Amino acid sequence: MSDRVTFLDHHGQQIMLIDFSHCDAKQVTQIVDEVQAEIEEHPRDSVLTLADFTDAQIDKPAAMRIKEALAMDRPYVKRSAWVGTAGLPKVFYENFKTFSQREFPLFKTREEAMEWLVKGDQG
Repeated sequence: MSDRVTFLDHHGQQIMLIDFSHCDAKQVTQIVDEVQAEIEEHPRDSVLTLADFTDAQIDKPAAMRIKEALAMDRPYVKRSAWVGTAGLPKVFYENFKTFSQREFPLFKTREEAMEWLVKGDQG
């Protein structure tokens, strides 16, 4: 795994951090490829993911690749949270949700997102 796809321990649970922050569209696509290869190594319905889009550049080809990966990764992901989406075009975000049939709650900080991700197993 690269430094852009790492696992963080939060309250004893593993969260896959997908760090798109400050990446150009080509880097975003490379990270998506890496995430997809890694996530499929895990049991179904087991992975908590946190994606950080802060100042990421996403063009149409990168958005298409993200959309495809989100749909293919769906069986493996238990919960997802996103931060840094202010620069992400709303049409891309809505398209991601529709195509993948998943929700991606948005948070202001990584800490808030991680708290929400792990809280799902406590209630």
